[in-house]
Amino acid sequence: MRNNVGNLLSKRAFLHPDKEAFVDVHQNKRLTYFQFNENANRTANALVNVGVKEGDRVSILLMNSAEYIELFFAIAKIGAVCVPLNIRLVADELTYIIKDSGAQTLVYGNEFQKVVAEIRAKGANATAVVNWIHAGGGSESDKFAHNFEELKSKAVCTELDRAGFEDDPLFIMYTSGTTGLPKGAVQTHNSVLWAALTMAATWEMRQSDRFLVALPLFHVGALMPAVMSVYCGTATVTTKAFDPSLYWKIIESERITNSLMVPTVMSLMLQVPEKDTSDFSSFRWTALAGAPIPVSLLEACTALGLHVEQLFGLTEACGPGCQLMGSDVARKVGSAGKPFLFTDVRVVDFDDKEVPPGTPGELIIQGKNIMREYWNLPDESANTLRGGWLHTGDVATMDEEGFVYIVDRLKDMIISGGENIYPAEIEKIIAGLPGVSQVAVLGQPDPKWGETPMAIIVPQPGSNLNEQQVLEYCQGKMARYKLPKKVMFTDSLPLTPTGKVQKRILRQQLSNQ
Repeated sequence: MRNNVGNLLSKRAFLHPDKEAFVDVHQNKRLTYFQFNENANRTANALVNVGVKEGDRVSILLMNSAEYIELFFAIAKIGAVCVPLNIRLVADELTYIIKDSGAQTLVYGNEFQKVVAEIRAKGANATAVVNWIHAGGGSESDKFAHNFEELKSKAVCTELDRAGFEDDPLFIMYTSGTTGLPKGAVQTHNSVLWAALTMAATWEMRQSDRFLVALPLFHVGALMPAVMSVYCGTATVTTKAFDPSLYWKIIESERITNSLMVPTVMSLMLQVPEKDTSDFSSFRWTALAGAPIPVSLLEACTALGLHVEQLFGLTEACGPGCQLMGSDVARKVGSAGKPFLFTDVRVVDFDDKEVPPGTPGELIIQGKNIMREYWNLPDESANTLRGGWLHTGDVATMDEEGFVYIVDRLKDMIISGGENIYPAEIEKIIAGLPGVSQVAVLGQPDPKWGETPMAIIVPQPGSNLNEQQVLEYCQGKMARYKLPKKVMFTDSLPLTPTGKVQKRILRQQLSNQ
């Protein structure tokens, strides 16, 4: 049988039709595997009825919900390509991604009617979307859009003939690029299956487990655990959006056994009183990803009796990279761990030759879970995937035992609350503000988010530019989490002979002030 990820759900429904598969806490919706698969089939047939076919891109702009993951498996069964959209982006950012992916269908929820109206107002040249599908609108659905629930009610729930297999694309997940424009990491049916395999084989999973999807489903750190749960035959539990108090209540009421979070989420959960009143005895472990675990957070979790593990992953690897597990979490504080079971990592120099233990170099990853390419970027794909290895752009060391330590980021990426922010994206926008001569954006430590962006600006001669003007200019031009939290002005920036900002030197200058 050729691999199509939609078959995972169909086969699981055949094997365990009555087992609970998915719990949508916000909608108080519980689905067995039989119901989950039937809904996915109905959704697939509904999409086919409006013209979606193999290879077509279908973009999703929804909060976490049963409908989201049903759409994902429906798209897989058709052989179409899912394009998950970051719900925190503004209209300009979303429009770029939708157009770049060539998506002709957009499924969106009530929360995004305003931003969809802004996208439509840009005109037919801005996107290729012809199928606007409004989910959850009921009788109040936008007049220009299909009503999602009505489309489903008219569709049959029978299995479709499969299309899209093996190395055909399954989803395109966009990650910000160092050039200032997002890049679409293309994951295939094979890479998604192998990501699920290596996660399930490395993590301590049981068929009775109940996994809390705590991150937004447009993140690989949420979408892939949901797929892995189907592979394992476990239950997935999620709710509309993050609420630290509610998460403790869900862990207790749903008897959650495991989860994947970012350190900021766990940190906020430790600040609410429910941590002291909830029964979390079922909660065996949670993996924390997106940023290193602060020692203070690790100590606070340990004191509360929570077992946490460190996960290093990235969109281009369909999630899995390295995992720090068990007693090693305390023994190897600061490490990203060892590679997942079906994943290999190396630390190399600029000639891709392995460096000795303890020597900094670039971390590269190999495995069948690695992306196929960057969408429509052949040169960047070839460079990133050269030699059959994913070049992460992260500077790391590896000790004698094989534990990896991330020490810097070649690409100057900022990680804020688990969200990846690339300075070039912000710099490009600020450079358009009258009065700005040069700009560099760095990450600054933040006790809540880990890091936040800071802009350092060289104003044009005679300019009276101030911090408030810069911050107001950025509003609405980028997602809120990308907004600079501080603006500094300087007479000059350290530059290379070719005019590029030497950010390492700039950081040193700032630290000496």
